[in-house]
Amino acid sequence: MFPQRLTNGYVSFLHGRLERERARYEELAEKGQHPEIMVIGCGDSRVAPETIFDAGPGEMFVVRNIANLVPPCETDVETSFHGTSAAIEFGVNALQVKHIVVLGHASCGGVAAFANKAAPLSKRDFIGKWMSQIAPVAERVGPPSADRQSWIRQLEWAVVEYSLENLMTFPAVRERVLAGELALHGAYFGVATGVLFIRNPESGQFEPYSEVA
Repeated sequence: MFPQRLTNGYVSFLHGRLERERARYEELAEKGQHPEIMVIGCGDSRVAPETIFDAGPGEMFVVRNIANLVPPCETDVETSFHGTSAAIEFGVNALQVKHIVVLGHASCGGVAAFANKAAPLSKRDFIGKWMSQIAPVAERVGPPSADRQSWIRQLEWAVVEYSLENLMTFPAVRERVLAGELALHGAYFGVATGVLFIRNPESGQFEPYSEVA
């Protein structure tokens, strides 16, 4: 049976948002999507970019995976499947987004699994293989400190940095960034606090957003 929670939610959408924004949905269906912002986030159910940024339909192109990772651009596309890379290619080449935001978050299960050397959840260990790409990132951060929570947060921030660096290995991304047509951003969401940290591109530091100018 289809989940009751989803049918209840659909009914609420049908008689709420859809009624209020019907013209917007009709326009999107007729003219297609033209979002200026792409968000690469984690699949964690607590960190939905559309909710955090209060986005309406057609405003953001969102791709989510375990730990908001962007792997480096690979030339071997014949024998592998590249979900995140395909989304980047579409967002940059087809939609021509003007901004790409890598959105990390606190209490990331993928990062914790790597940090804690968690046992595989299956024989294939998809999560372990996916997260193994941040091994050099962890080396850069250094060994765990006495304040393990602070060390985990440093690792979560470093994963965002890693993804931003890898975005620049995609030729189309690099070309558009250098031409001033595309900007890359790092952000980090505190699940418990609701605080959004934005990476300062000059210092590389993650700074809490403040409404006070």
